[in-house]
Amino acid sequence: MTICPCCGFKFHGALSSGCKQCGARAVGEPLPRPAYELPSYGRALLLSLSGALVVLVFVAQTLAAMFQRGTGWTEFWVWVGAAETAAWRLKWISLPVMFVVLWFGGKIYRSIRNQPERFCGLTYARSGLVASATVGCLIALLIGVTVPARLQQRELAKEATIRARYYTVEAALTEYRQRYHTYPADFKDLRDRVPDTYGTLAEALNELDASGYRPYGDFAAVGAERSQNLRGAVVRPSSLSPAPEDIQPGGLTFTKFELRMSGEDKILGNDDDWIGRDGMLMRWSDVAQGAAGRSVSAGALQP
Repeated sequence: MTICPCCGFKFHGALSSGCKQCGARAVGEPLPRPAYELPSYGRALLLSLSGALVVLVFVAQTLAAMFQRGTGWTEFWVWVGAAETAAWRLKWISLPVMFVVLWFGGKIYRSIRNQPERFCGLTYARSGLVASATVGCLIALLIGVTVPARLQQRELAKEATIRARYYTVEAALTEYRQRYHTYPADFKDLRDRVPDTYGTLAEALNELDASGYRPYGDFAAVGAERSQNLRGAVVRPSSLSPAPEDIQPGGLTFTKFELRMSGEDKILGNDDDWIGRDGMLMRWSDVAQGAAGRSVSAGALQP
C-alpha cells in the first residue's frame, strides 16, 4: 500500500510509476535522516505560554477589582481584598482549567525531562508549570480564607431580609391600629383594610405563615369599623381601660401582637424561628434561652 504525498490517495504499487489519482511520481530515493537533529522547543513553549496566560488572567482580574474599588492603591490589604475578589470570580473557570493544565503539563514536563535529545527548554517548561501551580494554589488559598467571612455575610443578608419583612408587616399593623384603634384579627383583615401601593406588604405576607400571627390585648371596646373575624386571636384579660370616644362599646380590642416567622427551613415551630413582639425581633432560640435563664435565677432566689 502506497500513499501519495501530494494528494493522499492510497493505491497498490510503487510511487515511481506515478500516482493513480493525481499522476505524481517519485523522482529519486527518499532523503536519508540527518545525522544530528535539533531538539524541539514546542513543548516547553506550550508550558511557558500556558503558565503566562494563567498569571495574566489572574493579574487582570485583580486589577479590575482594584479599579472598581477606586482607592487604596498603596495599601497591602486592599490588594489582598482585590485578589480575593478575583479568586471568587475565577473559581468556576480557572480552577478546573488549571487542574487540567497541571495534569497535561505534568505529562509534557516528564516527556521533556525523559527525552532531552528530542526536546529542550526544560527550564522554561518548569517555570510555566510552577506559575500555573502557584496561581492555582493562590486562588484556592484566597477562597478558603474568605469562606467564613462569606458565610457570615450570607447569614447577615438572610437576617436583613427577615427583619425587612417583619418591619414591613409591623408598619402595616401600626397603620391599621391608628385607623381602627386595634390590631387586626388575621392577615386577611390586614390585606383588605391597609392600602398597599407598591405591593411590599403583599410580598411580605406571602412569605409568612398566617398561623404565626397572634393578636392579644385587654378587655375593652372595639371600633365601629372593627372586623368581626376573631379566629386565632388570643385574649389576655387585664384591668379595664377607658375606650376612645369614637369607639362603640361591646367588643374586643387588641393592643398587642406576636408574630412568629420561620427561619431558613421555611417550617414554623423550629428553633431557627424568629419572633417579633412589641416592636422587637429576636431569634426564638434566644428568647427560649432568656426564659430558661430567668427561671433558673428565680429558682435560685427562693429560700
